[in-house]
Amino acid sequence: MSQFLITRTLSEEATDAALRADVLRGLTRRPKALPPKWFYDAHGSGLFEMITELPEYYPARAENDLLIATAPDIAAATGARTLIELGSGSSQKTAHLLDALPSLDTYIPIDVSESALTQAGHTLTRERPALNVHALIADFTTGLAIPGAPGPRLFAFLGSTIGNFPPVERAAFLYSIRALLEPGDCLLLGTDLVKDEEALVAAYDDAAGVTAAFNKNLLSVLNQSLDADFDLDAFDHVARWDPANEWVEMLLRSRTDQSVKIPAVGLTVDFAAGEDLRTGISAKFRMQGIRRELTLAGMELTRWWTAGPVYGLALAQPIDAQIITPRPYGPRRSPTDTGTS
Repeated sequence: MSQFLITRTLSEEATDAALRADVLRGLTRRPKALPPKWFYDAHGSGLFEMITELPEYYPARAENDLLIATAPDIAAATGARTLIELGSGSSQKTAHLLDALPSLDTYIPIDVSESALTQAGHTLTRERPALNVHALIADFTTGLAIPGAPGPRLFAFLGSTIGNFPPVERAAFLYSIRALLEPGDCLLLGTDLVKDEEALVAAYDDAAGVTAAFNKNLLSVLNQSLDADFDLDAFDHVARWDPANEWVEMLLRSRTDQSVKIPAVGLTVDFAAGEDLRTGISAKFRMQGIRRELTLAGMELTRWWTAGPVYGLALAQPIDAQIITPRPYGPRRSPTDTGTS
């Protein structure tokens, strides 16, 4: 009989302290920037689920189709008894893996959103009576303590969320994941690939304005959590492609000269007309770059599946030798499995 357990490893006090620190650091630097994890209160999580259904947002469809096609191969390659998903959200994209893994005993979804984890956990245990779900309310970017579970384990980091990390932080994050891997464990990584600029920008600037609302929701979070007085109508949502870094930037651009008070941190922030606040990046990848980054983190790319030139799934295993210290470096199609070549 299935069991659903939810554990909070991220206290509300720690969350509040982290938000305050990020605001003090990010809004006093130039250029101004805040990490994208603060998008995801209950309202922001709901908006993101809407984004994944938009016609412009191809990554969700491409990854879903690729998971459907490759889930049996992933199951055969990993033999996982435990699936650990970082940034699980609604867990909808993971259903194909859950159903394909014949020996699966335990699913550990990890997310900052308690509402998303609770809803997903009840749905999964109702639909899959043999599955044990142990959800963790946690920030996977600040270190993880994974509860004991049968191996081998498959860590899944999907949605191309890896692209939200700048190169230095991405290297450190992959290194931290490698430190969690035991012999026989694997990492499944979803990666959005470099492609036409028009399609890339449209995915983050939809005609319906849902992504704009999602972006501005970060300001709502600051208003609600820190008693700030951001006027959401005084900022425009901007998405632009940076070809040098091969990432899409999400920005909030001030429409006028303005000052914003954030009493909870004793800060008044001045914005000039046209000044940008960067709220996130979404880096795009090439297979050779993914292989290099995994190797630097002490992992070996063992399988690589693609849906044409649109999206890639990387399967990696820990390298037996000493872990290498990482450093930064500057319509549906049939998937292609290039193996280890």
